[in-house]
This record gives sequence, C-alpha cells and structure tokens, in this order.
Amino acid sequence: MSDLFETPSATPSNAPHPLADRLRPKTLAEVIGQKQVIGEDGPLGVMLESGSLSSLILWGPPGVGKTTIARLLARETDLHFEQISAIFSGVPELRKVFEAAKIRRGNGRGTLLFVDEIHRFNKAQQDSFLPHMEDGTIVLVGATTENPSFELNAAILSRSQVLVLTRLDDDELDALATRAEKEIGRDLPLEPSARTALLSMADGDGRTLVNLIEQVSAWKVTTPLGVEQLTTRLMRRAAKYDKSGDEHYNLISALHKSVRGSDPDAALYWFSRMLEGGEDPRYLARRILRMSVEDIALADPQAQTVCLHAWETYERLGSPEGELALAQAVIYLALAPKTNAGYVAYKASRDAARKSGSEPPPKHILNAPTKMMKEQGYGAGYAYDHDAEDGFSGQDYFPDRMQRPTFYAPVERGFERELKKRVEYFAGLRSKRNSPRD
Repeated sequence: MSDLFETPSATPSNAPHPLADRLRPKTLAEVIGQKQVIGEDGPLGVMLESGSLSSLILWGPPGVGKTTIARLLARETDLHFEQISAIFSGVPELRKVFEAAKIRRGNGRGTLLFVDEIHRFNKAQQDSFLPHMEDGTIVLVGATTENPSFELNAAILSRSQVLVLTRLDDDELDALATRAEKEIGRDLPLEPSARTALLSMADGDGRTLVNLIEQVSAWKVTTPLGVEQLTTRLMRRAAKYDKSGDEHYNLISALHKSVRGSDPDAALYWFSRMLEGGEDPRYLARRILRMSVEDIALADPQAQTVCLHAWETYERLGSPEGELALAQAVIYLALAPKTNAGYVAYKASRDAARKSGSEPPPKHILNAPTKMMKEQGYGAGYAYDHDAEDGFSGQDYFPDRMQRPTFYAPVERGFERELKKRVEYFAGLRSKRNSPRD
C-alpha cells in the first residue's frame, strides 16, 4: 500500500497540522458530499467494486473534494499517486513524470497521475497524455473548474469518463462543521444564527469553510458571537464568479430564462448576482436588449425602446445609479408579453435563403430602367398596390420556382395579437385575389 498519506519523516510528529490536513478523509466513505459519484451505485463505487479504474475528469467548483477523491482513489487501488499542476508544469516536467511512470510500471506498479487545472494545458500538452493512457502507463485523473467539453481535447474526453462534482449543500456543510468541531474538541463560539451565517459564507466550498472554522476556533471569546460580530471579524467571502468562465454563462442563462419565464423577482436576483460578482453593466445592457428582441419582440414593440433608454441612462449616470435603470428594464421585460415568432421566422427565412441558392426575384417586381430590360419582361405585370383594392394587390413576391412558404406565425399575446389579425386578413385577401375566377 502506498505510504503517501503518512506524515513526512522530515516533519516532527508533534508539529502543528492545519485543520484541513487533520480532517482529510482516510477513505472515500468518509468524504462528505458527492454521493452521486462515490456512492455504492455511483460511477466510482462501481469502478472500485469491479476493480477497474478508468481515466477520469473531475469537473466541479473549487473546494468540493477533487484532489481528495483522486488521492483516495490511488490509495484504494494501490496505485502510486503523482500530482502535478498545469499552472506550474510544462513539457520537461511531463516527460519526467511519464518516464518515472514507465519505470514504475516495469516494476509492477501503476501510477495515478492527478493533473490539477488540466484545462490550462494547451492542445499539444494534452495530446502528450494519450499514448501513456492507452498503454496503461498512467491512469489520468484531471481536475477542472471549467466545462470539459469546451476546454479539453476530444481525444482526452473520448478516453476518460467525466464526473460532475457539485458544491456542498447546507446539510453537507453542517456535517463538515460538526466533524471539525469534534476534531477541535469544542463547539464553535457562535450563536446558532451566526453558525448558519458562517456556513453561508463558505458558498458551498468545503475548503473555505474549514479555513473559516480554523480562524473562528482560534478566537478568544467568553460568550458566543452573533451574526453581526461574526461578519465584523470576518471579511465575507465574495461569491464565486468568473466573468470569462462557466459561472458567467450559467448566470446570464439564468437571468435570460427568468425573464423569458416572466419572473421579475428571479430575474432581478440573477441580475444582482452578476453585478455583485463584478460584471460590466454594459454587458448586461447588451444582453437585456437582446432579450427584448428575442423573447418580447413584436408582442411589445416598446420593450426595445425601454431597454435602449435604460442603456443610455446608464451611460449618462454610470454606476451605481445607472444600474437602477437596467434593473427596471429587467422588470419590464419579465412582465411583458412574450413571443419568439419573429425569431423563429427569421431563422426559417435564413434557412430557406440558403437552400434556394441564387433564385432571382420574379420579373414583375424587377425595375426596368433600360429598353433591353423592358424587352426581357422586367416589370411587366407589376400591380401597384396603392392602386389596388384595399391597397393590396395580392401578388407573389417569391422566386418563380419557389413554392410560397410561411415563416411568420404571430401568437395571441400582446400587440402581436393585432399583427396576427393583419396576417390573417392579408392571407385571406391573397387567397381570394389569386383564386381562379368563374
């Protein structure tokens, strides 16, 4: 069995150890959370039961146990554990790791290579793992906080199983805190409400919670602290938000879908989450305007104007006052009638345009500025709509060889209800004018 979990001989046995080190699980069964992965019926549970461990990509937010799980997998499968970070390692370090793994394999022992932040490696560096994964020199366990389908090579993904780890929920954080208190030998000097606030500060990150607990447990206090005293002593940890990573796209998606779902409270919440995370309000202004075009559109033509004015107001007032105008635009959009009929019609028309190639317009709607063009029939038979009954000629404006399609199908909501009546009115006239006469 690997001795990697034993205390290094250079460290005196009576030397102080960080709380996180003392709480490190000894087996996968002791890991708090991630039961969907490490449980008896989870993928890792099944792998260990069958005695066959494949290469893995552990995808999840910080502080949910990626490194711990990798270490315990090595221990429970009697593989040598080797850890590198893509941030600090390059080609020379990788070569050394691979060569050592080959020697180890020749001596009858396998290697579990844990690569932290694996998405930081470029394509060539990621490709260098492939032959060693295929011949069994290493079992690769990569850890990433970014979406693997965007950040990792297809070849790596095809040879690995992606396991999704989730942030710890309140019960799991509470269990971790209880385990920490047992290790410390006393309860935290906090009132129940303050203890709950401490768990909230961790924001689903177990490592952060342990660090906070270690700070709190060192305080010299005679009576339990309340929420206000706790937050005064601790700087509240900012919510995780990477403006260029998954969290960015997750939150803007949540905002957009809340608006589309006509929920102003949820929409304001996600809008505020992004602002609190440091998002550029101009980015939000652009996305809010896009929502008005994509999801409200002609059901409320005023929506685009509201969004444009809110954006202009922000540009004139700046933060934080201008953000109120954007928030009000979010509320307006959430409560506005919804339609995507224009969006659907646009996509369908683009598709038809691609498929129809270079079909010319019918000659009757072509201008004929020259004699030759008139002789070729340009403009012949064109009916001037203003001279027609009801200002509508009913002529066909599609290419001659193209069967007339229908792209725009307005809904019975908002102003588009009136547009639906107009569409049906003109369709009726067109059918009447183009029907064979007796």
